[in-house]
Amino acid sequence: MAHWFHRNPLKATAPVSFNFYGVAGSPAANKICNDLRTTRARLLEMFTDVTCTPEIMKNATNAYFSVLQGFIVSLDGSTQENKMRFIQNFKWTDTLQGNTPSAQQDVVFELVSMAFNVAIWYTKFASRLAGKENITETEAKDVHRSLKVAAGLFKNLKEVHIPRLITPAEKGRDLEPRVIDAYIIQCQAEAQEVTIARAIELKHNATLIAALAFETANFYQKADHTLNTLEPECSSKWRKYLQLKQHFYMAYAYCYHGQTLLASDKCGEAIRSLQEAEKCYSRAESLCKEYRQTKGPGTTAKPSEQLFFLKLGGFIKNTLEKCQRENGFIYFHKVPDEAPQLELKASYGLAEPIPFELPLLSEQCTPEVYATFDLTKGAKHDKAKPKDEEVKPVKEPDLKPQKDTGCSIS
Repeated sequence: MAHWFHRNPLKATAPVSFNFYGVAGSPAANKICNDLRTTRARLLEMFTDVTCTPEIMKNATNAYFSVLQGFIVSLDGSTQENKMRFIQNFKWTDTLQGNTPSAQQDVVFELVSMAFNVAIWYTKFASRLAGKENITETEAKDVHRSLKVAAGLFKNLKEVHIPRLITPAEKGRDLEPRVIDAYIIQCQAEAQEVTIARAIELKHNATLIAALAFETANFYQKADHTLNTLEPECSSKWRKYLQLKQHFYMAYAYCYHGQTLLASDKCGEAIRSLQEAEKCYSRAESLCKEYRQTKGPGTTAKPSEQLFFLKLGGFIKNTLEKCQRENGFIYFHKVPDEAPQLELKASYGLAEPIPFELPLLSEQCTPEVYATFDLTKGAKHDKAKPKDEEVKPVKEPDLKPQKDTGCSIS
């Protein structure tokens, strides 16, 4: 079936020329600066190119990061910071904070900001592909992998590179723990949605599907709780999405758990589980309306009108009616007052982030070339405290969700 995912906007950035007149003291040093400028521009272009694939994105990312590392890692054999690390000021907006940028004179800030945008691109690529009609098995695998790649990128930034920043991230900005944790968990949850669709298509055991749905609902709840202390004006819409997905997959879990109970001749408990599924589905339906009406960063859609959403409602209704008929003819079980406690653990299908590693340092970044950069010559670059001027937002492709025909992943 086609999927629908909420997406926040891409980060935007101010142009960077890397023109270090006087400081770059050799043709090889000037070539490094030129390569930084061209590979950065190329990577930024790829973010909005609808023909860009994960392979193209990986190559563009590696081309820039392999040279950029020449301004981060130590090239003179000492334990001191790379002398070029703090030469250039970089400005980046945040996915939740509009067009007012954060700015730091630190190449590590550029690395983590650009890598964050690469991760966002992978989530958008996955969303675009997942929303297609007649999605193939290969495309479903690409969606699944792209979401796990994004999760791995976010996780690597959080654990390895963001702690290296001299200036900590401000509250509510992309690089602070609450925001980046929410992105990691959301990517894992969405990857598991693909797994669940596949398990349903292949008619896997109802117990496995219920457990996967329960774990996925818990992921969405955890992501929502991670954001509950952020300012509502920048997080409310995102949180409505996480909440509606939590209740949607709880409905799935109770529905398939009801099937398991019926198969075990526990018809009364099955009916109660299906009733709880109806309750969760109804709450998800209400949250869909609230999501549409909530202002904030991110995409706007009508998830309750998507066929994947409507199909679950019909499936719950039909399964509940079947259980009630069976109970009236065969079992005559009392329906419990309390809903069953779901203590389901999925043994298979849980999505783990794919580890991210930076590319190898470019061969042109040698100690000999590094020595020809002379910070005593030429004016210090952009040393003034940056103003809070706006950075132009990224013009993202206007891709409307395609009509969901209800075709399954095959």
